[in-house]
Amino acid sequence: MGTVDDTDLAERLSDQGLAVRIDSAGGGSIVAGPSPEQLRDGPRGPGGPGPGERAAPQPTATGSDVTVVASTVGGDDDLVTLSSTLSDGSTLTLTASAVGVEDTLVQVRWIMAIASAVVLAIAAGAVILIVQATLRPLDQVSEVARSIGAGERGRRLRPTRPDTEIGRVATAFDDMLDDVVGAEEAARGAERRLRAFLSDAAHELRTPVAGIRAAADTLVRADLDGPDREMLAAQVAREAARASRLVDDLLMMARVDRGLDLNLADADLRALVSAEAERAPLLHPHLDLRATVPDAAVRASVDLDRIAQVLSNLVENAARATGGRGVVRITLEEFPTEIRLTIADDGPGVPDADRERIFDRLVRLDPARSATGVGLGLPIARGIARAHGGDVRCLTSDDGGLFAVTLPRARAR
Repeated sequence: MGTVDDTDLAERLSDQGLAVRIDSAGGGSIVAGPSPEQLRDGPRGPGGPGPGERAAPQPTATGSDVTVVASTVGGDDDLVTLSSTLSDGSTLTLTASAVGVEDTLVQVRWIMAIASAVVLAIAAGAVILIVQATLRPLDQVSEVARSIGAGERGRRLRPTRPDTEIGRVATAFDDMLDDVVGAEEAARGAERRLRAFLSDAAHELRTPVAGIRAAADTLVRADLDGPDREMLAAQVAREAARASRLVDDLLMMARVDRGLDLNLADADLRALVSAEAERAPLLHPHLDLRATVPDAAVRASVDLDRIAQVLSNLVENAARATGGRGVVRITLEEFPTEIRLTIADDGPGVPDADRERIFDRLVRLDPARSATGVGLGLPIARGIARAHGGDVRCLTSDDGGLFAVTLPRARAR
């Protein structure tokens, strides 16, 4: 490597705006560049800190032949001094002002502060936009909820992305609305059916009550002889029995709706069929009733009185369908999971479109039979069977009417 003499080195360093002092080992000194006094007011001794300066710290870097010592000068215009011992024993002292560095640091601080504020403002705006876009479906939920509350029951959210959290919430909201609207429709339907039922019941009761009232007025006001009086008395008795039967049926229907209290017991259903086969001819002497039961016992856990009422209602319905002079067949069968009672008649049968409607309350397909029934026998029979865990159905038959009663072999849990 080439060497540089002290004068050339001092000039090169002074060109960089540094105050240079080279103290040779022989005692000579070379000073170049602005003096320390020009860098900062106040006298400065050769090779060391001037008045007002802090003491130099320990060396920050060492080598085999070079030692660098840094000193920061206090005051308004701080100075930085670097001292180095060269290999030939001479001492190189460099002094520079730190005013430019401080100005640069202040500018950097201002730039960083302004940049941080701008970044924070941009980030806040971006967060606001993202949050608004994310929560926009919630605004739609609120809008739909208000519109539904105002009467638009058909409004739904129908999210385009049901796999997201808000999409799942919107889907659950739609499902809830469907359930609520369905429950509302069911409640309105139940209310309509109840009003229709009450109206029909009042209408059915009005007929016998009007007959009783007319007969009673005639008995009280008219001077009748024995046969006429007996005829009117019989009329009063018939109409009273009809009204009483209707009231009993209405009460039974109310019990079915509320839930029947069943007195279950293990019984042989063959005895039930035999008892009905003996009872029906007493009420309908011209009815041809035929019962078919298995040879072995058919046991089930049932409320005998209730099931007897079901069988009686179905036989009465068959008797009315045949005019009390047809053929009615009762068949008891046992299957692995259920017991089946079928009641068939040779009457006109039930049209396909009416096989479910006849189980509605106060429904009569033949208005001519209104004097013998009010249309509650079949709904009561189905309600009692379902309370046992079974059912009553009207089946298809080419020979007339066919009803099937199914009951579980064991008590339904």
